[in-house]
Formats: sequence, structure tokens, C-alpha cells
Amino acid sequence: MAYDADVIVIGAGLAGLAATAELVDAGRKVILLDQEPEQSLGGQAHWSFGGLFLVDSPEQRRLRVRDSHALAWQDWLGTAGFDRPEDHWPRKWAEAYVDFAAGEKRAWLHRQGVRLFPVVGWAERGGYDATGHGNSVPRFHITWGTGPGLVAPFERRVRAGAARGLVELRFRHRVTGLSRSAGTVDTVSGEILEPSDVERGRPSSREVAGAFELRAQAVIVTSGGIGGNHELVRANWPKRLGRPPKRMLSGVPAHVDGKMLGIAEAAGGRLINRDRMWHYTEGIDNWNPIWPLHGIRILSGPSPLWLDARGKRLPVPLFPGFDTLGTLEHIMRTGHDHTWFVLTQKIIEKEFTLSGSEQNPDLTGKSIRDVLGRARAGAPGPVRAFMDHGADFIVERSLTDLVRRMNELTGKPLIAEDALRGEIVARDREIAHSFTKDLQVTAIRGARKYLGDRLIRTAAPHRLLDPKAGPLIAVRLNILTRKTLGGLETDLSSRVLADGGAPLPGVYAAGEAAGFGGGGVHGYRSLEGTFLGGCLFSGRTAGRAAARAVS
Repeated sequence: MAYDADVIVIGAGLAGLAATAELVDAGRKVILLDQEPEQSLGGQAHWSFGGLFLVDSPEQRRLRVRDSHALAWQDWLGTAGFDRPEDHWPRKWAEAYVDFAAGEKRAWLHRQGVRLFPVVGWAERGGYDATGHGNSVPRFHITWGTGPGLVAPFERRVRAGAARGLVELRFRHRVTGLSRSAGTVDTVSGEILEPSDVERGRPSSREVAGAFELRAQAVIVTSGGIGGNHELVRANWPKRLGRPPKRMLSGVPAHVDGKMLGIAEAAGGRLINRDRMWHYTEGIDNWNPIWPLHGIRILSGPSPLWLDARGKRLPVPLFPGFDTLGTLEHIMRTGHDHTWFVLTQKIIEKEFTLSGSEQNPDLTGKSIRDVLGRARAGAPGPVRAFMDHGADFIVERSLTDLVRRMNELTGKPLIAEDALRGEIVARDREIAHSFTKDLQVTAIRGARKYLGDRLIRTAAPHRLLDPKAGPLIAVRLNILTRKTLGGLETDLSSRVLADGGAPLPGVYAAGEAAGFGGGGVHGYRSLEGTFLGGCLFSGRTAGRAAARAVS
């Protein structure tokens, strides 16, 4: 039987584009399949903030951030917490990825035209001891152009391959099966969905218009995770994080449904660490949604007071931007799915950024003038839009009115004004002198010692009840689904492994479908900026390995 291509790549997100681009460079013929229409090329990466984890970069050094491979590896191990027999390959992938991030990653991207915003962000700060979770230094490098700016060079390479006759782009092709000939998985079958002209990210039709069957010497699975499938998220919810939330928002489009993972597993691939996942706790309802239950994450500086549903401060070190899953675990023990930020106008102007390419038109559009506008007084335009239209935002001059509306929003009198006022007044007393026992105040002052935070991320410490800093703002925060940290187990050549540890002949995996490498390169928790880079690194690895394997 003749082959239709040398390699079939399933999924046209960032990992699939990276793999296809490498196959093109090797002169291989590729069919790239995706169930969504062409306007969704680039997948989840298009919607991202474009954050990249880099180690000892020129951007860091210009800001006097002293980083090193040894420090990054210490942080990765403390964050991942590898402790399972199946962490053998994930740990090896982690070593390789930190080498990449401290080595050729930046230069490789730079050669393709990727540029970086000069201020490096400090995500996932941890707040424990030196060997615990978190980034010891700022490492979150924002792509100039955000997610679309990172997708662009790989899309160009793939389209150049199509112009040369090496790539066939087949959209609206939904894979339903992988099968073998002579022991090797070489056949991909599925359904052809009817054409769809919906805007990127919006749900597309699932009406079947036909069927397909294609054969190739190798198959690369780059189909993403389960974040858009709340039923599957709840089914895999880890006991260590408590009960699954009754209500969640979606940080990814509905088509991120995890079905291809089950198909690969049915074909013989081993799916590991399925209970490891990455969800955010600072989600807000998008007032202008694109996909169902569309949520946006608030990327906050360290100053907002973080309260549980009853108005009690979250414990140390669960401050904004410090420990995502530690915060999630605590929230799930409270018996409620939501929490609150309480802050001032002065804080929101300096510290609130919204995650996503569409929420940062200045960075996405590469407008230097508009980026400089962030330094002016007033909240950024997208943040102001949520203040005006967002269901989760409350703005009031008095704490009495703020608490009343907070309780009206949830429909329950969960927050007592006197108790919340006591929390805020106690915190405000700690601002009045240069000493403090409040570790959040210590964290705010420490953040302002870093030039990047002082410039655009951390407001000067002030009393929340100072009328000159007002008005007061409360933001209801929801659980927001995002990433699958487990996935198909792969060796360092991205070959999918079967039960017993032998490679599943002909099958490779990359990106979120492979837990970004090995079936769980992040372990239990992420250092942030590692998802897009993981797609690129594992996609590049899979493409190169498959190119070598086919004749």
C-alpha cells in the first residue's frame, strides 16, 4: 500500500507547526490535520500572552537579574516534585528543557524573527524555602507580539513548505482512529467536518460531511490537552486538590477536549500523570466572550488583598502571583469555588494585566507608543473595559457599599463588614512604618527593589482605606481551567511509549498531548512561561526525530 505522506501531524497548534516546520527543513512530505477551520491555525498559542521561560538572558542581565542554569534547575526540581516511578522520562525531559532554556532557545527563536519585551516578569514567586516551589528570579519573557508573534515564524515556515509541495494543510479533519499495518501505526482515519467560517476560537460545526483514511510512515500527535472539557477535568481531578469545583470558567476554546488522548491510548500509547493539571484561581468572566464559559486570568502584582469567600485573608504565602496550585488547594478546602481581590484604583492602575493576546493590543500590535502609555495614569484600556462591563468587578467609594455589593453578587451574606474592615485596618497599620510582621507587605517592598516590578508591576505601598488611593475595588475570582500537565509518555526522541516501556511503533507526541514532553515535564507544578516553550521544544524534537526515522 502506498503512503500518502512521510509523516502525518495531528493538530495544527504551536507544537504541530514546530514539528511540521522541522520536517519541511528535512525535506519530508507532511500532511497536517486539524478538526478546526483554517482561521484557527496556531491553536491555543494564538490566544496566549506569549510568555517564555529563559535562563540568564540578555534581558535579565540588563535588569541586573543574576540567573544561572544551576539556579533554574534547583527551582524546577523544587516546583516539579517528581516522586513517581513514571517520572523517569519527565525528569529527563525537564533536564533537557532547562538546558534548552539556558542555552540555544533564545538564539534559535531570535534567528526566526522573535523579539522580546525588555521587562522580564516574575511569575510564580513561591514564597517557601530555597528548595521549594517557585522562580527565585524573574524569568517570564513576553514575546513582542504576544502569542500571534510567536506563532508567526512557524506558520511562515509551514506555509513555505506548502508552497514547495511538501505540506498539505487539511482542516476540518477530525481523527477518530489510529491503526497498524505490519505492526506499525501508519493509518489515521476519521471524519471530515462540514466547512465552517466561524471566527477563530468560536465553536465550529460538528456536522460530518465525509470520511478519510490516510497512511504515513510516522504519526505525530500534537492535539493538546483537556482544558475545554470540564467533564474530563473533573474526572481526572486529583484528590490532593480537594473536591472538583462546581463552577469553572474555560481558559481555552471548547475544541480542547482531550479526545485524541483517548484515541492514542486505545492505539497502545501509555497515558501517565493524568491527575496532574494546571488551573488558575484568578479567573474572571469575559464580558465579551469568544468561546463558551470564556474566562480571562488576571495577572496581578503582589498588592491586592486576597480574601476567601467569607472575607478572610488567604494564608502566607498565598499572595497574588506566588503559588497557583497552593492557592487552588486552599480554596477547595474552604467549601466555596470563588475568592476575592480587594484593592484600590492606585493598585489596579499599576498592577493589573489581563492574560491573553486579545487583552493586550499594545503588545500584540507591537505598538511602542501604546506600550509607553501604560506608564500614564489610569488603568489600561482592557482593564477599564472589565471595570465598566465585567460581572465580577465592583467599584465603590465606601467599604460599606463595597461589602453590600459583594454579598449581592454572590447572593449570600457571606462577608461581614466589621470583620473585613478589621482585616483591612490591621493591614493598613503595617504600612505606616518601615517595619512589619505582615509578610505580604514585606513581599510588596521586596518586589519594588526589582526595577521591572517598580516600573510597571508594583504600586507604592499605601493604605487601602486611604481616600486618595480610591475608589475601592473588589473582584470576584473564579477557577479557570487551562493546562494538562500529564500526557502520553515519550522518550527523549518524542516516541510514544507503550505499557512496558517499549516505543509504540510509528507514533510520536509533542506539546500538551505529551505533557509538554515525557508525559509530564512539569511534574506537579509549573514555573510559568514553560508551556509555549514546551510546545516548541517537544515539537521540534518530534519533527526532527520523525524526519530521521522515515526513509
